[in-house]
Amino acid sequence: MASLNSVVLLGNLTRDPELRSTPQGTSVASFGLAVNRRYRQGEEQREEVCFIDIVCFGRQAETASEYLSKGNLAMIEGRLQWRSWETPEGQKRSKHEVIANNIQFMPRSSGGQNGDAYEPARPATPSRPTYQPPSSPIMGGDGRFDEGPPLTDDDIPFVRPDLPDRYLSADHLPEMSA
Repeated sequence: MASLNSVVLLGNLTRDPELRSTPQGTSVASFGLAVNRRYRQGEEQREEVCFIDIVCFGRQAETASEYLSKGNLAMIEGRLQWRSWETPEGQKRSKHEVIANNIQFMPRSSGGQNGDAYEPARPATPSRPTYQPPSSPIMGGDGRFDEGPPLTDDDIPFVRPDLPDRYLSADHLPEMSA
């Protein structure tokens, strides 16, 4: 039976990422994400917030702890994981968390009327010149095809009025002889 464990979240960090290391030296960062859902109930506009714990590893954990902070908008792609442990007092605890595969730092809010307008990301400066297609006799100097005279049935090579209809049918394949 097929299954899929994929999560995509867009929300604001509820706390600064906490960077730790495993005994083997792998970096681990954890932080909270608040995801808002707005909906209408009757004539009233309502909002509910879901708080999700996020965990990331390796270089991504180091980058997240360096560049993200409480209140930043981030898009998280990952998988849902259930974790259980026992406290020093002997109580059993468990929780769901998202293990991040990809973290996208989103542009900061520009503080619109409702506080939900986003500042557009600036376009990246190209690292090399933009490709310009070469000019050719059948193309105009700007890379577009020139308009030519209108086409007729005689100009189209696959229209053969001399062939019987059976050769034009997809049901009929010519027999091959060995």
